[in-house]
Amino acid sequence: MHDHVYPLPTRALADARRALAPDTEAAFQAFSQKVFAEGALSTKIKQIIAVAVAHVTQCPYCIDSHTHAALRQGASAEEIMEAIWVAAEMRAGGSYAHSALALQVIEEASATKK
Repeated sequence: MHDHVYPLPTRALADARRALAPDTEAAFQAFSQKVFAEGALSTKIKQIIAVAVAHVTQCPYCIDSHTHAALRQGASAEEIMEAIWVAAEMRAGGSYAHSALALQVIEEASATKK
């Protein structure tokens, strides 16, 4: 039994993924390198965005790796936490905005009962 909820990201797991789909793995790595390269957005900002998105997608591996990367790129703890709060608001905002769908169904159901 292990102490972690998720398997630790090990070299063996990375090698297994690569062995099962080497071309796709290489393409994904090249894409990732391109996405996180310096561009119109700095690598620091890109990593802060990645931390926020990782919290929305709830990927523990991404949260860990992109938080480390953001810190390496010079992000402060305050910047990272503020980005996480933006992500939290956006996720909650999605539920709020999508309530329009439920309200539409309720309205339509009420209209058919009359």
